[in-house]
Parts: sequence; structure tokens; C-alpha cells
Amino acid sequence: PIIFLKEVKIEAVAMDPGFCPDCGSILPLLRTTSKVACYSCHSEFDSEYTIYFNSYENKKADQAERAEKEAADGPIVNRQCPKCNNDQMSYATLQLRSADEGQTVFFTCTKCKFKMSENS
Repeated sequence: PIIFLKEVKIEAVAMDPGFCPDCGSILPLLRTTSKVACYSCHSEFDSEYTIYFNSYENKKADQAERAEKEAADGPIVNRQCPKCNNDQMSYATLQLRSADEGQTVFFTCTKCKFKMSENS
């Protein structure tokens, strides 16, 4: 007789914080207690949370920084800016209208950051 032995190796699986590490179910939202209980397997887990507050000034600074970065992104083309007459603009394209129509091209002046769009 031939006997086959099968080796089984069980490893711990790293789970996202919103999932039960025992059964993999989605955990309920944390209430006012420091414990959360899984609805499926009824396991209880200690939990901690931190609340972060963003000030209005930080949000505005982040938006300005992001806008400046986005303006610098994109290929440069020889196109005259109608505001400052600079001869270089960067561009980006988006499909804003229906799929059977052309895309919208957004141009940004590399000098004064003037923005304009064109439907192609």
C-alpha cells in the first residue's frame, strides 16, 4: 500500500484594520467603547482610534500646492497665451463629453498659469 502524507502549513494572514482577523468578515464601526465585536464569529478586539483635524488654512495651502503641481505637469506645446503672449503652454486631455465626441484639451500657460480649454 502507498501512503501519501500531506504537510499542511498554516500561516497568519495580515488583514486590513476593518476586517476580522479570525474570520475575515467586515467589522462594524467603532462606537464609544474601546472594543469591537465581530458579528459573524463574535470575537472581540481591543481597538484604538485617532481623530485628525485639518484646518481650513492647511486645506487651502494643499489645494494651491496641488494646483501648482498640476499646472507644471503635462507636455509643453508651442501655443500663444492670450493673456501674457507667452509662446509655451502645457496641456492635458479629458473625455468630458460623450464617447462619440472629441475630448476636451486643457491648456495652462507656463508663465502666468492662465488656463483655457478647447473641444477637439
